Amino acid sequence: MQLVSGLKTYKMFELNKLVRKNIRDLKPYSSARDEFTGEDAIFLDANENPYGELNRYPDPYQKILKKKLSELKSMPSENIFIGNGSDEIIEQAYRIFCNPGKDRALTFSPTYGMYEVSAAINDIQLITVPLNNSFQINLKKLGEYFNDPFLKVIFICSPNNPTGNGIRNIEKILKEFKGIVIVDEAYIDFSTEASFTEKIELYPNLIILQTLSKAWGLAAARIGIAYASAEVISLFNKVKPPYNVSLLNQQAAVAALSNLAEFKNKRDLIVSERENLVNTLSLLSSVKKIYPSDANFFLAEVNDADKLYHHLVAKKIVTRNRTTLVRNCIRITVGSPAENEKLINALKEFKA
Repeated sequence: MQLVSGLKTYKMFELNKLVRKNIRDLKPYSSARDEFTGEDAIFLDANENPYGELNRYPDPYQKILKKKLSELKSMPSENIFIGNGSDEIIEQAYRIFCNPGKDRALTFSPTYGMYEVSAAINDIQLITVPLNNSFQINLKKLGEYFNDPFLKVIFICSPNNPTGNGIRNIEKILKEFKGIVIVDEAYIDFSTEASFTEKIELYPNLIILQTLSKAWGLAAARIGIAYASAEVISLFNKVKPPYNVSLLNQQAAVAALSNLAEFKNKRDLIVSERENLVNTLSLLSSVKKIYPSDANFFLAEVNDADKLYHHLVAKKIVTRNRTTLVRNCIRITVGSPAENEKLINALKEFKA
């Protein structure tokens, strides 16, 4: 897929008007590795220790890792940004597009909590619009916000955390909203729905977040990925710290991406175990409802979430009590077959 900029054809969207003035005027830090890009040399430019195996600074633009992702996604490297986890990318999005104490962002509840935390850190008002009873967006409630000149960014988590379902009507928002739309696809590898990476050339206001933490099993490596137009990616490269992803983490990511067969086998096993858990737990008297999930977890409504959570902890099984977000619901991550069997047995022993 050869991407082209849609900025000229998408007349409603003007990127420069969304970017903070201080970011537009920013002269980015230039590291030693920005000024020299060769490999076969005596490096006396970056004040590094000449001894050791990890004594050199890593590639600030993660070229080898981006090449792997480019091949995997059939997407040019200039449309890819690598962050120290998706949380860094969320943080940078606020810094690029939202003026503190002035601009606003919007998301939907319940959803991933870091949108709110990062907004608070950056002094950005975050508007939260409740999802409906099916955990979907009510478009009628959004119309009043689309013409707000201070609303710069909309965050949409799909599949959503903690509800697990894919979110519909995203493309309608992309068409109607003049600001940035960030679609967080942390769990997309567990879903049968197509990724919005296929829509980048159509919507220059679109940023897709993905991660190697979930289906790729690299949570400890902190590899977050943004896919967007080359113009948007250049802004993230402008504001990021010079060496935001360590060499060890880059190498771990390249190794994982080089073993596609292992990734698919483990991903498919998790999906199979998810369905087995859902079917088994649905028969238990303590479980009132299990919500549909396209992720590696599911949300279960139970008779008493607090009591059940502590019962499982006593069995050394830790789930996530989400009753403060969705009444009497716990979020259960799919484990290994052996772990899931222990969970099932512990739930069978529970007396509400």
